[in-house]
Amino acid sequence: MLCVADGEAQAQSEPTALVDQQHCMFCHTVDAPFLAPSFQQIAAHYRNMPDASVMLEQKLRVGGKAHWGDMSMPLPADRGGPLSPEDAHTLVQWVLNQ
Repeated sequence: MLCVADGEAQAQSEPTALVDQQHCMFCHTVDAPFLAPSFQQIAAHYRNMPDASVMLEQKLRVGGKAHWGDMSMPLPADRGGPLSPEDAHTLVQWVLNQ
């Protein structure tokens, strides 16, 4: 999500507690591919796709097939536990604004 202050867009700050809880950095980094694409790569790929946010939020909540190479999104139980729709939305909006 972008916050607008004094006419300038500023990127949302990292939702650190959620990133830590979901172990996002075990596979992703902000700016370079690791075991999975970087958050910047994900943002560039999905930013202008209709309904990308909904698809990505669902993938965070239930896991999903691989869209980048051979690695699929682990199930929530394998990466930190269940994720509420609101928390999934927060994470996806932060990633898409990288």
